[in-house]
Amino acid sequence: MKLSNNLNVDVIIVGTGVSGMYAALNLPSNLKILMLSKETVEESDSFLAQGGICVLKDDKDYDSYYQDTMRAGHFENNPQAVDIMISSSKETIRDLINFGVDFEKEKDGSLAFTREGAHSTPRILFHEDITGKEISSKLYEQVKKLSNVTLLEYTTMLDIIEDSKRCYGIIYKDANGDIKTATAPFTIWACGGIGGLFEHSTNFRQLTGDALAIALKHGIDLEHPDYIQIHPTTLYSTKKGRRFLISESVRGEGAKLINSKGERFTDELQPRDVVTAAIRAEMTKEGTSHVWLDMRPLGEEEIKTHFPNIYEKCLEEGYDCTVKPIPVVPAQHYFMGGVKVDMNSETSLSCLYAAGETSCNGVHGANRLASNSLLESLIFAKRAARHLQDREDDKKDYEAACQDGRLEKAFDAIVDSEYYDFNQLMSDYSYSLNSEIRRQRKLTEIRNKSQADKDDLLN
Repeated sequence: MKLSNNLNVDVIIVGTGVSGMYAALNLPSNLKILMLSKETVEESDSFLAQGGICVLKDDKDYDSYYQDTMRAGHFENNPQAVDIMISSSKETIRDLINFGVDFEKEKDGSLAFTREGAHSTPRILFHEDITGKEISSKLYEQVKKLSNVTLLEYTTMLDIIEDSKRCYGIIYKDANGDIKTATAPFTIWACGGIGGLFEHSTNFRQLTGDALAIALKHGIDLEHPDYIQIHPTTLYSTKKGRRFLISESVRGEGAKLINSKGERFTDELQPRDVVTAAIRAEMTKEGTSHVWLDMRPLGEEEIKTHFPNIYEKCLEEGYDCTVKPIPVVPAQHYFMGGVKVDMNSETSLSCLYAAGETSCNGVHGANRLASNSLLESLIFAKRAARHLQDREDDKKDYEAACQDGRLEKAFDAIVDSEYYDFNQLMSDYSYSLNSEIRRQRKLTEIRNKSQADKDDLLN
């Protein structure tokens, strides 16, 4: 049965984390917007972010912030993207405050800052230890007020509609299991990361990198899909499901990593990949399945007021972190690679944008600096929303395609039968993406070995 056009809107946004919602809030109210969430809106990793969001405190902090970001990313970052993120940070924070986000304040009413690993100075704004939930929920409240937005939950993107190197919309499965289509002049992918592909991850299980697999299918450029960040400290558990993250800022405020003998074995404020390597080395040395994080140096009051969510979660698992160290283990946490985008967040397929963890603009390099993720996601989502508004020629071309048969031609090329077995399609996508990650990992290893050999010759 041939698929037909079920819905025509101005902008399609796939994903309802901070990138998707902030994009919607930065689009004109006269545009008809369709938003899709694979599960509920709240089941987004944006709601899970604990530590905070970075901001340029003042002009004197620029060089330090820039160097911290580059150093954490092993200097593989895109300098232009890093500059855009840092330079736009104050404006973004003002937007969030105007939307009602309640950041921690000092006694004099000024914004309070905390510090996390690999930061040379405190420059992170926070709300207790649920900053992501605070930002996401306030953005969601604003989106719900928009009469031009239709938001569908339990809805999964299955594919895009494309013709002549242009995106015309998406194919999706709705909450009733029906396969439908939506077309629009512009589409924004804000689909999140790939944690659902891993046995141990802090991500929601439904985040399986579908957009990247669809990109591979359509020849859309990816960038560094093997750049996957492991968070060094998640609460150790033998239960199934995602792992509970113990925020970077816990170590930033003074918590210590110790082995089974109570000995400190590393500098806790190094970049995440370095700390992760140290933990794994210690686990191998001791033959253990985890190490310990001692939060007691923070003091009971600081733990209960600054990190109440972590405190309560540890209690649920049988650990009082004000009294004893807690067991922690590294787990997959963040994806620095993604669908390759330019500085306006457009992909290599015309009229298709990507933002947030789905995308790769080069900000994070090979290893994300703590608390840059929320900031980067917001800034480049806004750039996508602003950029597409000025593309009058593309809007006119889309309208012409609806009239002259080009859109119908795109539908004719769709093999509808491949979408009816949903589980098989998702399995195929996961296999495709995993294969590409492994392929890129091998290429990276070869490149790094080649560079090491050259360095040896120089020495």
